[in-house]
Amino acid sequence: MSQENVELTYQAWAAFNRRDVDAYLALMDEDVEAVPRMAAIEGGQHYVGHEGVRRWWKDLLDVFPDFAIDGGEVRDLGDFAVGSMRLHGHGAGSTAPTDQAVWIVLRWRRGKCVWWRNFDARAEALEAVGLSAQDAHADS
Repeated sequence: MSQENVELTYQAWAAFNRRDVDAYLALMDEDVEAVPRMAAIEGGQHYVGHEGVRRWWKDLLDVFPDFAIDGGEVRDLGDFAVGSMRLHGHGAGSTAPTDQAVWIVLRWRRGKCVWWRNFDARAEALEAVGLSAQDAHADS
């Protein structure tokens, strides 16, 4: 079951990059709680449910119309998947690029994402699922 969560994570990234919001939402629980990187920086704001995710999607793409996710390795941790991502794009009407390396933790239940959050560091992402970097290496 948990390896399925790794594949679901890749599917979510692919749906985002295709701009297929319906396919993305099909992977999200009706009550999903999402904490994207900027929301976390701005005080922990989060988006709830499909309408919240739609609002995040629109707000992000209004600012960075060519925003894309280059997904890295995704690790199976039971109900959780932890992955590395490279986020990149350009501001609307700008040639100035954004390029960020971040980590994501997703919690999956019965084939649907119920929670996801971005982190600046691998250690923070692992801590969110109750592991230290040392625990993760011992488990590899």
